[in-house]
Amino acid sequence: MNRLIQVERVFGVLKNDYEFQRFLLRGKTKVKLEILLLCMGYNINKLHAKIQNERTGRYLFQLKETA
Repeated sequence: MNRLIQVERVFGVLKNDYEFQRFLLRGKTKVKLEILLLCMGYNINKLHAKIQNERTGRYLFQLKETA
């Protein structure tokens, strides 16, 4: 149940904020490429927001030191 809510938020952002209504290309491989580009743009936007808010570099667990 929790997973469905999380996924719907991403599609809502793509539709409302990115104004994505329909695929521009036809064919299975072209649609896959187009959704891949949309997802990459979404993730880059999230990363940019984290960098701007200085929320990068914090880890959930302490990292192990390697030699």
